[in-house]
Amino acid sequence: MEPALISPATASLFGIPAILFSILIPIVGLGFLVFILRKRLYPLFSAQTDPRTDNVKERLIRTFLYPHHRMPRYLLVSFIHITIMSGFIILTLRWITLPIVGIWDGFVIPGLGGVLGNIYTNVKDLVASLILIMSVFALIRRGVFKPERYAVPSRYGKDRGPETLVVLGLIAGLMILDMLFQGSSVAAQIQKGGQPEMLIPATGIWCAIYLMSDIPLPILQKIHLSAYFIHELFFFSLLCLLPFGRFFHLITALPDLFSMKLNKGTVKPVQWGLSEEEIEGLESFGVKKFQDFTWKHVLDFFSCADCGRCSDQCPANAVGRPLSPRFISIKSRDYCYTAYPITGPSQNGKPLIGNIFEEDEIWSCTTCGACEEECPLLIEYIDKIVDLRRGMVDDGLVPQSLQKPLQALEKRGNPYGMMEKKRADWTQDLPENYEIKILDKKKNNADTLYFVDSITSYDDHIQDIAKSTAKVLNAADIDFGILGPAEKDSGHEVRRFGEEMLFWELRDQNIDAIINSGVQRIVTADPHAYNALKHDYTDIPPVEHISELIDRCIASGKLRLREAEDKEAVYTYHDPCYLGRHNSLYDIPRRVIDAIPGTKRVEMTKCRDRSFCCGGGGLMLYYEPIEEKRMGQIRVEMAKEAGATIIVTACPFCLVNIEDAIKTSGLEGKMEAIDLVQLIEQHLTIDIEQGNQT
Repeated sequence: MEPALISPATASLFGIPAILFSILIPIVGLGFLVFILRKRLYPLFSAQTDPRTDNVKERLIRTFLYPHHRMPRYLLVSFIHITIMSGFIILTLRWITLPIVGIWDGFVIPGLGGVLGNIYTNVKDLVASLILIMSVFALIRRGVFKPERYAVPSRYGKDRGPETLVVLGLIAGLMILDMLFQGSSVAAQIQKGGQPEMLIPATGIWCAIYLMSDIPLPILQKIHLSAYFIHELFFFSLLCLLPFGRFFHLITALPDLFSMKLNKGTVKPVQWGLSEEEIEGLESFGVKKFQDFTWKHVLDFFSCADCGRCSDQCPANAVGRPLSPRFISIKSRDYCYTAYPITGPSQNGKPLIGNIFEEDEIWSCTTCGACEEECPLLIEYIDKIVDLRRGMVDDGLVPQSLQKPLQALEKRGNPYGMMEKKRADWTQDLPENYEIKILDKKKNNADTLYFVDSITSYDDHIQDIAKSTAKVLNAADIDFGILGPAEKDSGHEVRRFGEEMLFWELRDQNIDAIINSGVQRIVTADPHAYNALKHDYTDIPPVEHISELIDRCIASGKLRLREAEDKEAVYTYHDPCYLGRHNSLYDIPRRVIDAIPGTKRVEMTKCRDRSFCCGGGGLMLYYEPIEEKRMGQIRVEMAKEAGATIIVTACPFCLVNIEDAIKTSGLEGKMEAIDLVQLIEQHLTIDIEQGNQT
């Protein structure tokens, strides 16, 4: 179909050839964009190193496949977002074509002429119509209904709603202007007796043609040119606006996803590329100023979409602690934009703690990983918080309630300050025929090491988990022993609370004891010890959680379970953070519970990778945060709503917190908590006194 109107490439504006504007707008727009990006990305090049270019094939696969299953969890907004972003990808060819059309009359991308071009035009028109509808809907949602998830409390700075409205308005404007540009041309062609090629009814261009069908040709010509040049101004203005706020993620998201952490459960070293001896000689430890962050973490700040999903799922935020993961990113990005302005010299150097972040804000994190698990852009929070804690520890900014257990760990190897020789005292309460070996390569040998860790060794009530573990291992005919006095705390929380050198000391002593024991494998009933041994230790035998061993032994017939006695009991399983989110062990514990004949199990609303942290975990038992309600109480309420009478967990810290929450919630006698290994030990078809499974 021949064009019925003068194209932007051959028209005149104000007596000036329009082609000059067609050339000037893209050059100026792209020039400003390059200048802005150069200034914006400067902090990346002045930040600390962070190797993220390994395993390129795996990274590429994960970039395009891994995070996208998280989007539909917030169904409405995800549908809007996916529609707009998918539409942008389809419209890319159109946005490449339009600037060239203003210079080269009748330009068509090779291969998109004829039938194929007509198909793309219709698809593009349909997509643009959907984007317009979604943009208007999003404008109304953000401007009128204002979902609570996007609210900005006064302590976190200004509301960022206007920025979103401006960008959504520009996107909607782009769609309308393109429809007017193309629709005016087709409407003029029809007036001249031409027949338009096939158009999808009720789409944007179809509506534009219908509305402009009776407009005189001279006015259609003005609409045609005005729509084109305003579209180009909107388009390049939008590009230049992106690096000034939350929509920067449209540019940085793909590189940020590509540089994702591949090994869950780990924390970054104090400084990449340095040995522990070199790190010990550093004058400053951890993150204290903005330039102490790695380039990956700065890229995270740029990539945060400010969607609020992380804070919406954060248990610390839910109970009113002074922490909202969303604003860790937002406040850092705002500071970065201020410290590294587009114009003028950099002004970085302000200490982060006390200026950007508060001490209680950083200590409030339980490192549960709920924020990271929810983020569709895979932004990493735990590493940043651990690095900030390292800096605070280096400056002596440690909460009073944590100082005593840390000192005890340094002196005695456990946070209780108990004597090392008492670490194996729990074995004395076992039946006489249970002889637990204290491993030493020279005296006592075993194939398997049961790593008990501190809370299970010293807490009078939690010692029952150790006893049940020993009985289960014995029933499964596992040749095992413990380190006894030679065992130190795994150091899991010590590291995540920023005491890196103390962690090294505990780790090295444990590694020496493990190697000297001569064992071939390690088992533990503590997810925190499991995570530390698996991810933070090196050169030790393979480690597994007791649930994995039980599951394997049930499947092989080495463990046989009797029918549940209480037919009315309803079980629910609470996923410990460091067994579930950090190590992806979700199905095995549930399979073990379901292996008990006659059990009825229900799921809580928040389960598996969306499990709600109990609030405990190592040194968190000693921390005294400011909060409106305990996390454990919220978790118990979830179990009650699910109809459960017994909460099963697989972590000693979770058991402590959940049992305490049951008491403080007034549910004693109505609900109880039990560890998974205790539950299995109760249902073994075994004569405990004889120590043999029947």
